[in-house]
Amino acid sequence: MTKYNTYTLKNGLRIIHLPSASQVVYCGYQIAAGTRNEGSQEIGMAHFCEHMTFKGTEKRHALQIINALEGVGGDLNAFTNKEDTVFYAAISKEHFTKAVDVLTDIVFHSTYPQQEIDKEVEVICDEIESYNDSPAELIYDEFENILFKGHPLGHNILGTADVLRTYTTNDALRFVQRNYLPEKAVFFVYGDIDFKKLCKKMNSEQLIADGYDDLAHPSPAINYQPSIVTREIGSHQAHVMIGTIGYAYKDPRRMPLYLLNNILGGPGMNARLNLSLRERHGLVYTVESTMVNYSDTGVWSIYFGCDHHDIRSCLRLVRRELDRIMEKPLNERQLIAAKRQLKGQIAIACDNREQFALDFGRSFLHHGHERHLEELYHHIDAITAEDIQKVACELFPADHLTILIFK
Repeated sequence: MTKYNTYTLKNGLRIIHLPSASQVVYCGYQIAAGTRNEGSQEIGMAHFCEHMTFKGTEKRHALQIINALEGVGGDLNAFTNKEDTVFYAAISKEHFTKAVDVLTDIVFHSTYPQQEIDKEVEVICDEIESYNDSPAELIYDEFENILFKGHPLGHNILGTADVLRTYTTNDALRFVQRNYLPEKAVFFVYGDIDFKKLCKKMNSEQLIADGYDDLAHPSPAINYQPSIVTREIGSHQAHVMIGTIGYAYKDPRRMPLYLLNNILGGPGMNARLNLSLRERHGLVYTVESTMVNYSDTGVWSIYFGCDHHDIRSCLRLVRRELDRIMEKPLNERQLIAAKRQLKGQIAIACDNREQFALDFGRSFLHHGHERHLEELYHHIDAITAEDIQKVACELFPADHLTILIFK
């Protein structure tokens, strides 16, 4: 089994390290603070702060931050989602300590200068416009907003231009002081780094630990109500999503859904929805199903794009595939083949070292355990046809699904 090294600093920061023979090191901070940590007057704030964290610290200005790692061939990046903000780097082993210094500086010592905010907010507004011009991407956020109506999980990650233009240095500092705390973060490392030296280095870093968390502001309960929503956006192609509330990460039903999702609309060309809608009937170019697991809930959905006059036909074919899963369990041959395919896809995906590092960092952040492939394979092997059918019968009834149509 893969051997991880873990350690917790006195300030609460957790460190996870996976040795590797590669001379390229992937490392970064994963922080348990994302869109769902925003208050009602802070929509888009998590993503806004992610951008602004690169714009100046107590000892580096924006250009120095850009050049610090890129000047030695490294890469510095970040992203925000519903429950995380991640700052990470890819760097050659010899420059690893510089990566640690820069990452720590921007995460825990950024100053969010107003003159930089005034410039960067227009960059984010351009990002929003670009996103609005891509309905195949926009529909995913809109769909979650419908599923989680009135809940922070429904917040649009990017926010809106009008609101973003009102944010100030104090607004950003208020959010990060509440959320960018060592005890809410993990520092992950994947590479040929001595673990004892790593822990010594992290102990020497100055991490601000006098902020306050937002546990006094719990999220409201999720009150899911299935619905059918049509938005007239004037697109050349119709975009459609069908789905429902799914399962939290630690829910035992998550693994049967994981396998079922791959059977229905995973990346393989032999996925049932692709065979039906594209290969047999020629109605779509793209059809896929996805599942997202949050700490206390989840989302399962199907997306397809088609001609406007084919929406009804596509919905009928999707319904047929869902009914088929609900009514007839997989036979042994089908189950074995589905498990073999999924495990092969996982093995190939893990060859992407950057994504693998991000994955085990996230697992350790939210769930306190390492990401062992052997354990994952064991869970897949334990899934029965009855498990899959039971999940399908829970999630797929027509009156339990929400439909969103862009046309």
